[in-house]
Amino acid sequence: MPPNDDPLVSTDWLAAHLDDPKLKVIDASYKMPGVLPLPSEDYLKAHIPGAVFFNVNTIADPDDPRPHMYPGAEQFARDVSALGISSDDTVVAYDSGGWVAAPRAWWMFLSFGHPDVKVLDGGLRKWVSEARPTESGQVSPKPGKFQAKLDPSFVRSKHQLLKNLETNREQLVDARPRPRFEGTVAEPWSGRRSGHIPGSRNVPYADLFDPNTGTMKSLEELRRAFNGGGVDLEKPIVTTCGSGVSALVLTLALYRLGARGTALYDGSWAEWGLPDGPPVATGPA
Repeated sequence: MPPNDDPLVSTDWLAAHLDDPKLKVIDASYKMPGVLPLPSEDYLKAHIPGAVFFNVNTIADPDDPRPHMYPGAEQFARDVSALGISSDDTVVAYDSGGWVAAPRAWWMFLSFGHPDVKVLDGGLRKWVSEARPTESGQVSPKPGKFQAKLDPSFVRSKHQLLKNLETNREQLVDARPRPRFEGTVAEPWSGRRSGHIPGSRNVPYADLFDPNTGTMKSLEELRRAFNGGGVDLEKPIVTTCGSGVSALVLTLALYRLGARGTALYDGSWAEWGLPDGPPVATGPA
């Protein structure tokens, strides 16, 4: 049985609630650097009616050279308020499916103290395939009143992970495709070494979705994927990936399976894989 606070909602559910003034829909689509058209351009072309664009790259710390690192609570509150979202709203995040990024927005809302947030199962792709309405152009919402306070237990730093190399208290689960994890291909993040954090497991995020519909697989299949990757669902887990986006797909799946208290390594491989970074392992987990 899934927990009753299942973070996923269906397209049917969203369609039935779209006119609710306390429901705010965000398009959190993301693409790797250099991939065009930009997600913001895709959004202007077609989005779910009333949806605003949640930019993963700018709702981030502007002073940090690493890609889209967590912003401070004050900035998150300001950016989210500007999107017309208030603290008493229900937020539904979706993405266009090219790169599954809505879970990143979901986790950010949770970690900044907003539990009333969901992810649209199947995203825009499923919505469009069902011939549901979309609109184009910019949405200019009336500013909301959002308050944010970061719960630091939701994220981990490089320093904490270095310590974990000694204690092995937390299992590290990497969401990148297997060739990147094993270090047999070059990293798409420029200037990064190949491989993975020593001792980590690998559950590629794409394995958790039905490739035909873009919806998340059944609880039984999710459990099988984590078990197959050597992950113990009863023990503490930190998820990681290339830059802290696709790791949250694992986090979302773990949450659906009832795992609580997991954390995200925000810097992920974009930080760990730097030339002067900590030790790297290659080969299978």
